[in-house]
Amino acid sequence: MKDKLVTVFGGAGFVGRQVVQSLLAQGARVRVAQRRLTTAVRVKPLGGLGQTQLVAADVTNPASVALAITGSDIVINLVGVLTGDFDSVQAKGAANVAQAAAQAGVGAMVHVSAIGADADSPSAYGRSKAAGEAAVLAAFPPATIVRPSIIFGAEDQFTNRFAGLIRAMPVVPVIGAATKFQPVYVADVAQAIVAAAADPAAHGGKTFELGGPQTMTMLAINQWIAARIGRHRSFVAVPGPFASLIAAFGFLPGAPITRDQWAMLQKDNVAAAGAPGLAELGVTATPMAAVADGWLVVYRKHGRFAGRVSA
Repeated sequence: MKDKLVTVFGGAGFVGRQVVQSLLAQGARVRVAQRRLTTAVRVKPLGGLGQTQLVAADVTNPASVALAITGSDIVINLVGVLTGDFDSVQAKGAANVAQAAAQAGVGAMVHVSAIGADADSPSAYGRSKAAGEAAVLAAFPPATIVRPSIIFGAEDQFTNRFAGLIRAMPVVPVIGAATKFQPVYVADVAQAIVAAAADPAAHGGKTFELGGPQTMTMLAINQWIAARIGRHRSFVAVPGPFASLIAAFGFLPGAPITRDQWAMLQKDNVAAAGAPGLAELGVTATPMAAVADGWLVVYRKHGRFAGRVSA
């Protein structure tokens, strides 16, 4: 990767910042392509002098995408949304990136999708992710597709969101309590993406499903977080019909924002049996217990002055 120019669309986001740091550590030159450059300022000082570039680009605007890719050796697309116009960003936007990469003669491309990408998914999110994958492979067949499960890390909207609710509520309602997840550490995902980009001959044209070392239900995840932050709480699994109403009207703290997110919870979010994953990309999966205390500690009753919580 040394001295190669890698353009990372969405490089200033939660996963993107980890990808950028991993690329910089390997000596790559990184061009962060972001719709709002103000969000990318924090990645600028991560590399050496001249090692990091910032460029304004919107995946829904083909001209800006093509300009951002000019001169690149490798392209990584991390852009995705949880609400809004899924097709414009996750299907058409992905196509724009892949087509521009092909036209520019880029040597390798990694497209980050999600476990649950399925043309027959009950959620528009899942269908748009599948459409994005298909569009990428049609335009750039050697592209590597990476599908993570739900991602955890110090700045996530996953463990932090639940920890905040658990801290605030004596009785915690859990939507999709029986749905299974395979939480994966953000640094592991970043290493996997960079490994895929670094060796297109070995990984090009393949799809990798990235899951962590544990499979847990939504209820078990909440209970685990409560134990880590020393909060003794009662958890109530919200019945399906009531949860559907909550998803529609959002009148319960922590409820899915849309019906589409509720639809996503109807299917487990775990790597398919036999699918290549972290191990095939040379990455050892990190369990939540090994790292989560580093940020969950602030949700304990006395914060960093609280006693140690057992696993």
